[in-house]
Parts: sequence; C-alpha cells; structure tokens
Amino acid sequence: MPRGKKKSIYKKKGGVIKDLTRKIFKLLNEQRGIPLNYKQIASALKLEDHASRQQLLLKLEALKAQKKIKEESKGKFILDAEKHYHVGTLDVTSTGNAYFICEDFDSDVFIHKNSIGGGLNGDTVKTYVYKRKQKNKLEGEVVEVITRKKTSFVGKLQLSSRFGFVVADDRAMNNDIFIPKDKIGEAKDGDKVVADLTDWPADSKNPYGVITRVLGKSGEHNTEIHSILAQYDLPYEFLPEIEAAAKALDLTISEEEIGKRRDMRDVLTFTIDPRDAKDFDDALSFQKLPNGNYEIGIHIADVSHYVAEGSLLDEEAYKRATSVYLVDRVVPMLPEILSNGACSLRPEEEKLTFSAVFELNEAAEIKKEWYGRTVIYSDKRFAYEEAQVIIEQPDAKIHTIPASISIIDRAYDVDPEIAKAILKMDVLAKIMRGKRMKSGALAFDKIETKFNLNQDGVPIGVFFKESKDANKLIEEFMLLANKKVAQFVGKTKEGAVKKTFIYRVHDEPNIDKLEALGNLVQKFGYSIDVKSRKSTTASLNQLLSDVHGKAESNMIETLTIRTMSKAEYTTENIGHYGLAFDYYGHFTSPIRRYPDVMAHRLLQHYLEKGKSVSAENFEEKCKHSSEMEMLSTRAERDSIKYMQIKYMQNFTGTPFKGVISGVTEWGIYVEVMENKCEGMVRTRDITSDQFYFDQEEYALVGRKHGTIYRLGDEVWIKVKNADLERKHLDFYLIEE
Repeated sequence: MPRGKKKSIYKKKGGVIKDLTRKIFKLLNEQRGIPLNYKQIASALKLEDHASRQQLLLKLEALKAQKKIKEESKGKFILDAEKHYHVGTLDVTSTGNAYFICEDFDSDVFIHKNSIGGGLNGDTVKTYVYKRKQKNKLEGEVVEVITRKKTSFVGKLQLSSRFGFVVADDRAMNNDIFIPKDKIGEAKDGDKVVADLTDWPADSKNPYGVITRVLGKSGEHNTEIHSILAQYDLPYEFLPEIEAAAKALDLTISEEEIGKRRDMRDVLTFTIDPRDAKDFDDALSFQKLPNGNYEIGIHIADVSHYVAEGSLLDEEAYKRATSVYLVDRVVPMLPEILSNGACSLRPEEEKLTFSAVFELNEAAEIKKEWYGRTVIYSDKRFAYEEAQVIIEQPDAKIHTIPASISIIDRAYDVDPEIAKAILKMDVLAKIMRGKRMKSGALAFDKIETKFNLNQDGVPIGVFFKESKDANKLIEEFMLLANKKVAQFVGKTKEGAVKKTFIYRVHDEPNIDKLEALGNLVQKFGYSIDVKSRKSTTASLNQLLSDVHGKAESNMIETLTIRTMSKAEYTTENIGHYGLAFDYYGHFTSPIRRYPDVMAHRLLQHYLEKGKSVSAENFEEKCKHSSEMEMLSTRAERDSIKYMQIKYMQNFTGTPFKGVISGVTEWGIYVEVMENKCEGMVRTRDITSDQFYFDQEEYALVGRKHGTIYRLGDEVWIKVKNADLERKHLDFYLIEE
C-alpha cells in the first residue's frame, strides 16, 4: 500500500462508492475544525446523483453513531478531535518499523519499532495516534493487540542445553521465538520446525512458543519445499480418511446417468494443455452446422457429480479452495483418483462434463447458447506446442508434428478434421480477442520463468514460456464460457429477483498508483494517459507492447500489474476491469478451484428452476477462497524464488548482465537478464562512493563523484551469497 496520500477513482461498477469513509475523513481533516453539512461534503466529493448522496447520508449517520465524527450543529459535521485511539491492521517491514493501516486516515500511520507493543505483521491492533510536533506528521503507538493474524511460524531451531530459539523464515517476523526446554519435543538443533506462540510476557522482548511440527533438516530440498507450504498453513498431503472417501466413490458411468445428460460423444472433441499436465479440466468440441455456423462446446469436468455438497471430500476441497502449483510439484485440491483420474478429461475415455455450448457465425457472434450436463469422448490430446505447429501452417494439406515436440515422442500426422477445427477456432478466437481489446481489456502477456529439473528436483537450467496463439485460443474460449455463464445467471430482467452467484470481480485501479507508474515510465521514454478509462487502458496496452522484449520489460510489466486492484471472488458483481467484462465468473477449472465447483452447483440449481439462495453463506465462502488463492500465490512465488537461489548457487563468482529492478535506501535489486533471477546489491557493498537514496529519481546517487545507479539501468554483477534457508540472493556490483 502506498505511504503517501491517496486519491482514487470514485465509483465501482454497481454504484458503490469506493473508500467513502477515507474520503470523508480526509475532507473533514482538511477543514481543521470547520464543520460541513452533507451538501457541502457531497459537492466536495463530486457526488451528484441521488443514489450516491443517499450512500453519503447513511455513511455520515453510521460514523456519527460510531463516534468517529461529531455533529457540531444540526446537519454539520467535524472530526472528533478527542478520538485518538483507532483499530486497524499492522504492516511490519523487514527493518522492524511498521505502518498502521486504518480507514480512519487517508494515509498509513508510521510506527517506530520501539512502539509496536508486541504487535506482529498483519495483527489487528488498537493504536494511539498523535502528531509529531517537529514534523507535523502522524505517528502511532500500539496499545493493544486485539487479534493475532498468525500464531504459527516456520523457522530454524537454534538449540542450547537449556532452551532454544526459532529464527522465523518470515522476514516480517523480527522477533526470535523463545522455546523452553520442555516445549522442544523431538526437534534437534538445525531442524526446520513449526512453532506456535503460547505467550509474550511483558518483561520479555521475545514471544514464547512450543514446537508443534518438525519438517526436517534445514537446507534439505523436501524440507524447504514443505516449509514453504507450512509458512502459509497449506497442506502437502491428504489425511487417510480423505483418501479413503475418494477411493470409496462409485466412478462408473452408468447408462442411467448418460440418459440424464446431453450425449455429445459423437462430436469431434479434443484437449489442449501444457505438456506436463495431468489434470485436464477442459475440452473443446467442434462441428460445422448445416446453416454454415459453428457449434463449439466448452466441456468442463463435472466435479460436482462426484463431490457431493457437505461430504468429507467437499469439506476438504473447500478448506484447500485451490490447488497449489510449486515449481517441482502440484499440491492438488482433490485426491489424485479424482484430479488425475475420474475428473480428468483424458483422451479416448468417456467423461461426465458440465458444458457451455455456443453457435457462432463467421464473425464470432453468438447466435445460440446452451448450458447443462453432458457426456463426452475426447478424440485427441494436444500439448500447446503441438497445436501451435498446426496454427502456424494454415495452408498445409498435412500437419506433421515433429518428434522434438510430440508428446508421444515420435513424429505423427494430425487428423485433417481436427486440424481444420483448430484452425477455424483460432480464427474465431482472434476475432473475439480483438473485440475484447477494442472494449478496453488489458493485454498482460508476461513471460513466465520455468526451470529444467533433474530427477532429484534440482534446477539445471532456466527457460521462458511465452503465450502463443495456441494458448490464446484456449484462453478466449475459457473466457467466453466464464463470461456467458456469469451473464446467464446474473443478468436479470428489470424487476426480477436477483440470483446469488459467484463472481470473479476486478475493481478499477487506484489513480495515485497509475500516476506514479506514469512518472516512472516517463524516465524510460514511455507515457500513459489517465484522463479517462478508455485512454488509460489504451495507453497501458501501448506501454506493454512497447516494452515487450526490452531489458526493462519484466520490471515495467511487474510494476504495471502492481498498479491493478486484486481480482477476488464475491456475490456482489462489479464487473471485471482487466477483461472489460460486465459479468465474469470462474466456471472452467473445478478440479483446481473451489469457486468453480460452487458455480457449477448454482448453475445447475437455476437450470432446474430453483429459487435464489442466500448470498451470506456464499459470500463467506468467496472470502475464504480469495484468501486461500492469495496464500497459494505467495507459496508459488516463494518456490520460484527458492529454485532461483538454488540454481544461482552454481554460479558464485560468475559475471552476469542485469537490469536494476528496484532501488531502496539499503541497496539495489538487480534482475539477471538471461534467467530472470533477482538479487540484491547492498549499498554498503558498493565501495566506489558514498551513496544516498533519491526517491524521486528512483536512484542511488554518489555523494563524492555523482555516480548514479537508476531503476532500469543495465549493470554487471557477480553472485555473493545464495542463502537457501533465508531465501535470499546477494550480488556484488562489478563497478568497472
């Protein structure tokens, strides 16, 4: 979160005013005790329509009831100056200092590390907020920890004869955990462990804890991977009773079950997936109709047929909410007998699916749509690379897949009917993508870093994966199904009862972040225009196109993504900014995402003419799913970082060309161009000058000689230290 003042785009889709509480506090704070009535506040906030003013009235009454503002005279409001204690969230940095995040303030409040009062990163705390006389800036002091965000920590045990300390892997955890001798259990010195906090005595600078799990010897590969999962409280195996429940399922496809479904086994069907995929969520079917149009089916594994609502398997799937994709393994949401077996749409097998079937004309316009349960038979499985060969040879009479990329390890000719289907679907997908871009969708085609691993899971090489036409073909048809299912349920006639559904929403970006990005990219000769939504998306797409393939591309693409709001699950639809869709949900990956399972159940309920269900229960499940997605994403990033460090251990002393990807007062981050591994050059290790941090220039500047190291500069580095335990990579700068 930015530490400066915020100003944001005012409206979400759906008319909900964004950050209204903060806007009110900011305005009243600027008045310095001069009361304002509701009309003056509405005018200052540019709230002109009736619905917005009603929201403002309700918010003012709520803040008055909470005694956060005072009604000085009838209908006139000021801030309650005597209200110095506030409840919010603690954001602790690696330096030990923290920021207090609370909607009562329009910017985050600085808290010195000596004033944190036993608070830890993410805790909900009560804070005394005051103004420093010297700087006239707000600072805070934690007076009470209300709720701990986290009470379990992964770290390395340092053992003495009478006690131990756990040094946490989490860099925001600046206090080692004291472990009394009788709380150590079977753990040994140097083990990677999980420690639960038990107490924090007032006279101790360290919290007390007990060791609850021993993960293994610190530094060993499996130990470190398991510690990444444990860090985010993510499982790495199923309990025996869950595996038993999966094995007890009846996985046969009976004639009775087929009779309840639309039978599409005779329609040409195939899958296109990553080369190493085992869980095939989706398949596509294709047939040309007598009227010249095309019927395209998007067929999704019918997980909800096998996983009954409220069952043991369902509870476990909900708890996990998502599969976790680490560099060397997948931690699945469902047991393997389902994820890689019964639910996986493998070739030459009959499968139960939930389908969205569309009739499209040559202009990729939808003429008919149908949703329901089906049974399919996949004729062929392709890897993306194989489908790409077909797409790149549109005029070939015979499409031959070379042995070098074939998933059957030999060259073969593709069935001409399947090749024709892929080529036509590629044409339609490109038309649909063009329409999305024209509507204001953002084109994030970020290159992925992948590792070649040996049989022991050790990285022996790095390669890059770029989204090509075959990937985009699948993407467009999955987006089509996700959009149209959400629209089918969510778009109601005027006066009709709104139906509860699971939406994947993406709010508009924060205008301050966009302006900061504009200032930064200007230094590289680029620009963005934030005057309107249309100009913003157009200029962002132009920026992403212009930087593609250049040294600074990964850095600018990453920074651009960070300006965006986070997508999340909710029952309250506000649309999807990045995709430029008014309705969007997740329907196409129920093997690995629990929200898709919920979407399938709700869609079937409404197809059977069921009434709308209670939103409250589903909103709670949406919140949980969003939180678990965030944790799994962090674990995935940590596993990539771990593999990068493990890979770079082999190159100590080797010079690499890199680009400065970040600048701080304590050093510069450098991304190695040839493998995208990022490490730090500490300011104290740059000996040619004494450097200070120029925040406005995103640079370290030498006091004596004026040497400048600026964000985006190309530099040469050597590996200084690759610390697997702390997951940190240090570089030396080659200064000549």
